[in-house]
Amino acid sequence: MTEEIIIAGFGGQGVLSMGKIIAYSGIMQDYEVCWMPSYGPEMRGGTANVTVIVSDKAISSPILHQFDTAIVLNQPSMDKFEAQVKPGGVLLYDPNGITKPPTRKDIKVYKIDATEIAAKMGNVKIFNMIVLGAYLKVRPVVSLENVMKGLAKSIPARHHNLLPLNEEAIKIGGDNIIEVK
Repeated sequence: MTEEIIIAGFGGQGVLSMGKIIAYSGIMQDYEVCWMPSYGPEMRGGTANVTVIVSDKAISSPILHQFDTAIVLNQPSMDKFEAQVKPGGVLLYDPNGITKPPTRKDIKVYKIDATEIAAKMGNVKIFNMIVLGAYLKVRPVVSLENVMKGLAKSIPARHHNLLPLNEEAIKIGGDNIIEVK
């Protein structure tokens, strides 16, 4: 099993955190992992992406040109990464801010309106956990139990009181994903 993922969006959307949580979760399941972030100098609002590889065998290179899954959270990332999903792969996106939805027919396309769901839940900071839940519903490469362990490892102890809210957001994301035909 090898899953090669790109998560891309604006800084501040939790792109890097989502990748880190997947990586830590993979470690908890005794997988080999690679987490390689890429971002501009802006604190928030600039583009950011992270490549994550989760595998049950040694990873030969962290550099990827095609992905099994692309999680896309803004239009510039859609423009850049839609073409880089392997045929038969998965593209998952939040439609908020997407002006040109994906058009490929040789991949599976899913959407999750995480922006709207997070607003309804009253906490926009759980946006990335909703997206993560949607991803895990389609590609369950790591278990929820290990995701929660990975989340606990990746956030400071002072925020561990938010773990139940994050777990709820992950479950809601999995329940609200829509396959686009």
